[in-house]
Amino acid sequence: MSKMKIAIIGCGTIANSAHIPAYMKNETVEIKYFCDIIKSRAEEAVEKYGCGTAVEDYHDILNDPEIEAVSICTPNKMHSTITIDFLKAGKNVLCEKPAARTLSEALEMQKAQHETGKILNIGVVNRFNSAVNRLREIIQSGELGEVYHVYVSFRAHRSIPGLGGAFTTKSISGGGVLIDWGVHYLDIVMYCMDDPKPLTVSAKTFSKLGVDMPNYVYNSMWSEMTKDVNGTYDVDDFVTGFVRTEGPTITLNGAWAQNIGVAETYIDFIGTKAGIRLTYGGDFTLYTTSCNTLIDFKPKFQASNHFENEINAFVDCVRTGEKLPSHIDKAIITATMMQAMYDSSEQNKEITLA
Repeated sequence: MSKMKIAIIGCGTIANSAHIPAYMKNETVEIKYFCDIIKSRAEEAVEKYGCGTAVEDYHDILNDPEIEAVSICTPNKMHSTITIDFLKAGKNVLCEKPAARTLSEALEMQKAQHETGKILNIGVVNRFNSAVNRLREIIQSGELGEVYHVYVSFRAHRSIPGLGGAFTTKSISGGGVLIDWGVHYLDIVMYCMDDPKPLTVSAKTFSKLGVDMPNYVYNSMWSEMTKDVNGTYDVDDFVTGFVRTEGPTITLNGAWAQNIGVAETYIDFIGTKAGIRLTYGGDFTLYTTSCNTLIDFKPKFQASNHFENEINAFVDCVRTGEKLPSHIDKAIITATMMQAMYDSSEQNKEITLA
């Protein structure tokens, strides 16, 4: 079997920390191109990984007949445009999360996928996480009984990423902590609960602690190399919300930055027979009763790298046509909820979706 040739579009942090290493470990693929508008980044990738050709403009490789698939690892602003161009060129696409800045852009991506029939998966990597999948199996088995409520917390002390750069510029990112972190947490809930239809959404977003950028004191900063205190800060650094679905209700509190020095990053699945707390990026604890006693325990299992699982599944589905849990049709559900949260906050009212 000949190796599948792929291209990496965007050679920044997520490409180098996740996508490229996973592809390099897959012996059935070959990276033919590294593409970045800052060509030196693409050239550095060629040198670092010892393969491929550096290109600056993705249009130059759109019609290469050898390319079967691409990973899009650019800022959110370009997700929809680049994805649609590659789909229409007959390529299969794995686009990093979120699908796009807005629901309307995500829907255009979905439309292009349906029209072309090519694969479009979104980088909701937790659908390939070992702990999440074990937890999902427990829920689907009925061990928790009826899961009637899910509480989501993605709160950090002072951790705004790339202050003043692409992360905090709405025209580029589409939003702040909700679209950056919340997309992962909400997607985990949807996946574990078998993607229940959202009915109503009420939320409020806040932009408070990062507004005075020169005087912002921080604990840590993801993507600090993009920091620019003379740049833009017009996104949310705190969000709270309530969602009714055809399944459980969902409440959430999220913060890039808050004046509470304790990070709380977990999801509680609350059922009639038992409950589970999932530590984001870690394991989970199950709470139940038996023989008139209270019981809690942490299941033990072998975990594998979820980015490698995601990339391997993408490569396999390009060959087989299998529809993965990360397909754009699933990602649209979370995009719909996030858009409704932003709309609810702006309009100061509950949004009805169904």
